[in-house]
Amino acid sequence: MRDKMRWLYFVLISSTLAFGQKYTGPRPPKPDVPYLVHADNLLPTEVLNAKPEAKHNEITFTIEGASSPARTPLAEPIFLIESDKISAQSLELYKVDVKGGRREVTMAQRRFRGGPKPLRLSVTRLDSNLYRVEVDEQIDNGEYALSPNGSNTVFCFEVY
Repeated sequence: MRDKMRWLYFVLISSTLAFGQKYTGPRPPKPDVPYLVHADNLLPTEVLNAKPEAKHNEITFTIEGASSPARTPLAEPIFLIESDKISAQSLELYKVDVKGGRREVTMAQRRFRGGPKPLRLSVTRLDSNLYRVEVDEQIDNGEYALSPNGSNTVFCFEVY
């Protein structure tokens, strides 16, 4: 019985400490924009709308410009987002190709094998509506776009 009481006390204290800590790091100045984390600095991602073009059984989403001004040297970037209208859990990450001076990603209209799949992300709640979004795998140099599932809004960045 005494061991059970100690265990319960330990769990209670541990959970209080874990949930009682308040996030004290930098905060994004604008809601619903993912910011790249570089130490204590936050760099906004490039916010654009991807234009869909349907061809046969595919949709190509095009983004103006050959490269994003938001750049990071990190192969596993970390983002902070203050969610208001966009759910951090709905974000998906895609590598985009540069063709003809613009960025694009082509997807099957129906999910078939072989189409691009979103890269793995991990989302952690830091505060009431503040989230940390981490890329869960090393990604290659190139252009990338975060996008809420089902939206044409894209948040672009480059890994160099």
